[in-house]
Amino acid sequence: MDLALSGEQRRFRTEVREFIRANVPDDVSAALRDGRSVGKDGLVRWTRILNAKGWSVPHWPVEHGGTGWGPIEQYIFQDELQLAPAPQMLPFGHQMVGPVIYTFGTEEQKRRFLPRIANLDDWWCQGFSEPGAGSDLASLSTRAVRAGDHYIVNGQKTWTTLAQHADWIFCLVRTDPNAPKKQMGISFLLIDMKTPGITVRPIRTIEGGHEVNEVFFDDVKVPVENRVGAENKGWDYAKFLLGNERSGIARIGATKERVRRLKEIARAEPAGGGAVWDNPRFREKVAALEVELKALEITQLRVVSGETKRTHGTPDPASSILKIKGSELQQAVTELTMEAIGPYALPFEPEHDEGWNEPPVGPDYAAPVAPGYFNTRKVSIYGGSNEIQKNIIAKAILGL
Repeated sequence: MDLALSGEQRRFRTEVREFIRANVPDDVSAALRDGRSVGKDGLVRWTRILNAKGWSVPHWPVEHGGTGWGPIEQYIFQDELQLAPAPQMLPFGHQMVGPVIYTFGTEEQKRRFLPRIANLDDWWCQGFSEPGAGSDLASLSTRAVRAGDHYIVNGQKTWTTLAQHADWIFCLVRTDPNAPKKQMGISFLLIDMKTPGITVRPIRTIEGGHEVNEVFFDDVKVPVENRVGAENKGWDYAKFLLGNERSGIARIGATKERVRRLKEIARAEPAGGGAVWDNPRFREKVAALEVELKALEITQLRVVSGETKRTHGTPDPASSILKIKGSELQQAVTELTMEAIGPYALPFEPEHDEGWNEPPVGPDYAAPVAPGYFNTRKVSIYGGSNEIQKNIIAKAILGL
């Protein structure tokens, strides 16, 4: 298999790179380079710049605002966003619920929601995990009882990322508690977060940030017209959604950018009369990480090249391999950055909204390092834990 980019694809990469460099707001790019959050405002601004160009949902069908790019072009686009760095699109709308709606939703749902997702007029969050249903998601207990033209929803979701900003939440709910298999009694609902009975409570994570939340539903009325697809078929739509989520989860470009930043820090940090980078053992660790990153990139190109031959809506189970290795390398680069910073990584105040807002004891660039390290511990869990991905590989690829 020839994995080299064609001349046309190289020209496309140059076009994308030049557009991003010319249009991403300076404050947004600077925040990402420093390992800081761009916030809701920064993401909305950048999404609308891309939407005006017609690039905010490049993987969607053309009739719903997509670009018509093939898998290689989509890969190049995502890689350049991460390398710039520029923000990724809000995944809960663009990558997750949007494709579910245009694949399984009604024409009215497509007209109502898709343009607003593309322009980030609506901020979406994901209502899947529950206190007793994480990796075993099919054990969820949030109930939706049909009452005429509405469902009455009661229950709780947890680890709901950025729900504090959300206008809408897409939820898996149990509509048939007596189904012979727990996966068979689940439906997929779209719920307005302004509906009475919804309560959002923050969860303070170990690095001191407010990124995830608990969401409670107390007799929440949801119109039946907000159900996607058939009742009790929500598990099928959830599997489709999770396959799309994992396919881009390796974040190779983002890790490349983090490695670039790591080298800058290692060259600036003093150690033993020189700099951290002068230590050959440290350089060996960085080189080993880069070798693994290159191998992952080639693997992703193989997967992307194979997507042109796959049936639409059936993501390659090899995306589980990308998820496992990609998350491991994302964590590895934060570990090496902590090593490069040394004791300056320690002082931060976890009780603050953003742990690195306090003046750093050392250089400014040291402040986000420890929060970034702690926050990255989650990447081997979300999108289906790495242990679950190994089960998928064993079943779908190895046939065990």
